[in-house]
Amino acid sequence: MTVARSGALARRLLPVLSWLPAYKRGWLMPDVLAGFALWAVMIPEGMAYAGIVGVPPVMGLYTIVPALVAYALLGTSRVLVVGPDTATGLISALTVGAIAAKGSADFNTLTSTLAVLIGAFFLLFGALRMGWVAAFIPMPVMRGFIEGLVCVTIIGQVPHLLGIEGGSGNFFAKLWSVLQHLPDVAPAPALTGLLSLATLLLLRRLVPHVPAALIVAVAATLLVDLLDGDGAGISVVGALPSGLPHLVMPRIDWVIIEQLAPGALAIVMVGYAEALGGAKAAAMQGGGDIDPNQELVAHGPANILSGLLGGFLVVGSLSKTSVAMAAGARSQVANLVAAVLCFLTLILLTPLFRGMPHPALAAIVIAAMLHLSKPRYLRDLYGRSRWELAVAAVVIAGELTLGVLHGIGLGVLLALLMLIYLTSHAQGAVLGQLPGTEAYRDIKRHPEAITFPGLLIWRAGGDLFFASIGHLGAGVRAALAARRPPVRHVLVDAESVNFIDSSACDALLGVIKDLQGQGISFAVARVRDEVRERMRLAGIEAAIGAEAFHERVTDGIRAWQAAEKAHGARRVPDPARDSG
Repeated sequence: MTVARSGALARRLLPVLSWLPAYKRGWLMPDVLAGFALWAVMIPEGMAYAGIVGVPPVMGLYTIVPALVAYALLGTSRVLVVGPDTATGLISALTVGAIAAKGSADFNTLTSTLAVLIGAFFLLFGALRMGWVAAFIPMPVMRGFIEGLVCVTIIGQVPHLLGIEGGSGNFFAKLWSVLQHLPDVAPAPALTGLLSLATLLLLRRLVPHVPAALIVAVAATLLVDLLDGDGAGISVVGALPSGLPHLVMPRIDWVIIEQLAPGALAIVMVGYAEALGGAKAAAMQGGGDIDPNQELVAHGPANILSGLLGGFLVVGSLSKTSVAMAAGARSQVANLVAAVLCFLTLILLTPLFRGMPHPALAAIVIAAMLHLSKPRYLRDLYGRSRWELAVAAVVIAGELTLGVLHGIGLGVLLALLMLIYLTSHAQGAVLGQLPGTEAYRDIKRHPEAITFPGLLIWRAGGDLFFASIGHLGAGVRAALAARRPPVRHVLVDAESVNFIDSSACDALLGVIKDLQGQGISFAVARVRDEVRERMRLAGIEAAIGAEAFHERVTDGIRAWQAAEKAHGARRVPDPARDSG
């Protein structure tokens, strides 16, 4: 038994022990080919995304290998790819940029320190089994964040694309700076950047399965070298160090850690939501089970090792995962193959990239951001929920004016306020019986539903607690005032109530006594056992009687009809709904 438990614990902590023994020989070739495809994408993108983070391109290469290996051993997704990311990379740059000057050695060290801190948060949240935190970023907020980030990132890359001086500040300040410097655009850098961007977009449209980023990076490097781009004013990457990355000790300064922590937490929340979405999407298409808490754990060492080896933060990437899946990846062996190829590139091939032009790297970033943008989602949201569209628009506006961190913070705050509002304003409704059935529906949505004179059937719209019970009481009173003839009995359908707290019990008991004082009886139907026990302890069962608890709404109606008959009241229901 002890051995079995130890084995189960080992497989839970190291998911590789579960999938590797079941690995099929026929998967090897597809995984190897997928590994080459990932290598072709991650090398140029890793160097390009380093520009977003604000660090030298070689740090992008340092980032890739430890992240791929760590996730392959610890992750629960078969094909999720972990690596540099545009969304969280910009948050990293802004977080570190508030402490150190971009381009300085201190900036690079703090960027790696931030990655270690992010990894520590991931591990902590995984140990506390807090995988549910991603649910607090709803999709409209996430999409609004991404759309705003697309605008902010692109405007930040335009100066590199055109070879002009960039500005600082929010989106509009950077846009104004670009417009002011347009007369300074030199033909050679601008032509290099624009041709690279056009080629990327054309290749992705016509032949989406080819490694467009690698093709453009190699072609631009060769052309700039052949045409003496340096002499024409085209900025290039320059010499990249070859060999193993050196160990970078994080800055253990509590003042600096305190300054980095808000950005680290924002990256963990945004990055985890993105990674979990990618893992679930891959699982839906390729199969497998995803453990949200283990995903948090897996992202911990991936970031810690990246930071210790001179890299920056990593998260699960849906775009790179899509590349792996399109190339036929069957397991994390594809990531391990890509890691080996990236390691060999770092050891042997970095001199080949010294002539890569910065306009081409900017084009790679801009193309990736354009691919990330989904304006159609916002158009669809206009017809589905204008309230949620407004939330997404506020997030976008916040990013463009206040900054990325403030924008996502504003989005999360709005999401929490929306959650509080929805839970405290349960959507109760007056119910009527659909003709010829025992189904009961909202009479506003179903005009054909039959109501019963003297009876109000009220649906509680959700859980009852201190913030929502007042809304239920107000809804019942408003419905009673609108009904003609006057109501003599209230029947509450409590199927949607999974929880009721003591405050709600006390308030509900007050409503019941108030109704009874007006000569209106009260009953409930479809009450869950836990909820009924709390009602019993609060004295509600004693106030209305155990017989007032019904298994079905139909049972409650029949009991009321029998009671009315016993008192000589008319028992036949009027099929015509009261216009009030």
